[in-house]
Amino acid sequence: MIKTTSLGDVIHNLPVITDIKAALPEMQIDWVVEESFADIPRLHPGVDAIIRVAVRRWRKHLLQAATWHEIRQTRHQLQTHHYDAIIDTQGLLKSALIGKQARGIYHGQDRASAREPWASWLYQHRHPVLRGQHAVTRNRELAARALGYNIPTNPPDYGIHAGAPDASLQLPSRYIVGLHATSRDSKLWPEQHWVTLGNALLQQGLTLVLPWGNASEEARAQRIASAVAGSVVLPRLRLTQLAAAIGHSQAAIGVDTGLVHLAAALNLPTVAIYTDTDPKLTGVLAQHAEKICNLGGQGQVPEVSAVLEALAHVTH
Repeated sequence: MIKTTSLGDVIHNLPVITDIKAALPEMQIDWVVEESFADIPRLHPGVDAIIRVAVRRWRKHLLQAATWHEIRQTRHQLQTHHYDAIIDTQGLLKSALIGKQARGIYHGQDRASAREPWASWLYQHRHPVLRGQHAVTRNRELAARALGYNIPTNPPDYGIHAGAPDASLQLPSRYIVGLHATSRDSKLWPEQHWVTLGNALLQQGLTLVLPWGNASEEARAQRIASAVAGSVVLPRLRLTQLAAAIGHSQAAIGVDTGLVHLAAALNLPTVAIYTDTDPKLTGVLAQHAEKICNLGGQGQVPEVSAVLEALAHVTH
């Protein structure tokens, strides 16, 4: 499996592993993934080996000998086995080039389907996968076409479970994870909305818990926490640690970010807030539809009252 980035895309590929293991139980599966997201496929028991790449880091250090040593090592890993199938669900030129280094029959989307049409020229077998479908659906369809089993119609099963949270975090007994950070400012929900939400949750006996991944996200979390009594700002955590913290909450509320998809993948009641993207294509999609709610869309800013109503609906 070739699905290297980003966090949400990697999570969207997890149901493919469940599908393959259901259709072909003896199949062994290796997954090529960017090093910063390698914890996600590790959560799925159907993945046998992780082959890490570091394209983002390599690009910054192309003149260093250590970089080329790592690239050669990765290529050696890719060529260790002769694969029955190599499937690039990413559909980008960079992912197609990575998969091209492996030995085996190479499958991907055709020119009309791939996110970057030039990628299709590198595949030996090119499959039509209709655009306009949710990313999870497209991944599952491509894998089914490549391996010759029926295209699945059942809800996606991400196949992962959270471990126990680290006791040192001293998490509250009842809490909501507020996934406030995202890759673009246009996807953010206003800080004052988070403050209003946190205070409303407090009235319901729920604590707002705020993770973060960089300095600006930590600063935002601290500003929100300073205005919401009892709220908790987590320390910086690895993805597996954060998955455990998310998985043991009462529910997750988050903007368009990979972590909100992780919450849904863990079968957690989840409210996803969209302000700059179309949830029909990349919204939260869960095994149990009644546990999730996508709010908003391009140019929309959902009100706090709508989020609280949605939370009550998914946790009833």
